[in-house]
Amino acid sequence: MNTFFCSDYARQTGEDVVGSATNYETYILVECPPPWTTEAFNSKWVPNNLRMLVEEAKRAKLPIRFLLIANDQSHKIEQTTLLIYQKSKGLIQGYRKHEFKLENIENVAAVVKKFLWGSIPEYEKETSNTRDILVCTHGSHDKCCARYGNPFYFHAGNTISHLGLQDVRIWKSSHFGGHRFAPTIIDLPEGRYYGLLDQDSFKSILTRTGDIQCVNKVYRGWGILPVPLQILEKELILHYGWDWFNYKVAGKILEQSLDNNTVLAELTFENNRGSLYTCQAKLVKDDTKTIEIKSSCNSKQASVVAKYSVASLWLESKKVVSLSA
Repeated sequence: MNTFFCSDYARQTGEDVVGSATNYETYILVECPPPWTTEAFNSKWVPNNLRMLVEEAKRAKLPIRFLLIANDQSHKIEQTTLLIYQKSKGLIQGYRKHEFKLENIENVAAVVKKFLWGSIPEYEKETSNTRDILVCTHGSHDKCCARYGNPFYFHAGNTISHLGLQDVRIWKSSHFGGHRFAPTIIDLPEGRYYGLLDQDSFKSILTRTGDIQCVNKVYRGWGILPVPLQILEKELILHYGWDWFNYKVAGKILEQSLDNNTVLAELTFENNRGSLYTCQAKLVKDDTKTIEIKSSCNSKQASVVAKYSVASLWLESKKVVSLSA
């Protein structure tokens, strides 16, 4: 019997979680009651047309992440929620949400195809700004997601309720990576990833209050940014505090060495007062943080996970914009 739990091992080794968020242009979230098979879209309730669409997107290597989601009502209701989160261009705070209420899951593939071809289906449901928290509970993919994800999901619902947050929805989700950091979440529409969470750190994330240093332990990174920029962004969060989460941001990699040991990155951001800043940083592979680890409970052997640190950071430019202009 395999008694190895990858999340326990990640905690024991003290692996730095930042830089483990995945970067996608679009998230397509389909409500589908569990149980889910190891490969989620092979599950019983997923129709063939949707399964084929997911396979086509994979073969074409489109920057799209398909996920199954469910909540405590999903097996009781006679409709399917489809959420599409799409990244915009330029300075942004995250993704734009499109929400659809469909008669059943068989209708999902046709709506998604229309959307991807640039045609917004007429029955898009416009809703108020909601915050969707996805908790990976996909135990058939990795047992840590069941062991840590399910209890976290249960208690997180109570935390949201006690805080009186009417605009926050919590969902169980199929696998989105980083199960060794279970319990792990995606916070949409921002698209930020967190792991190794408890209810205290979750409460700080929800309310953006408390000691900003909690981000150090639980922040996996922002999915709108490439991995090296996720590490740079965390440094800026620690500098600017919770205010940073209201800033608009864009980033890019300027240079990368052939051996990937050195990266020159640039991040532009606009603060609450309309001032625009551009900073650059040199990131280097950090041998003191680079680790050899089993990345999942079912891994046969360990693999090396490279980690980066900010070697130098400087302000490239500043433009102060008058809000009255």
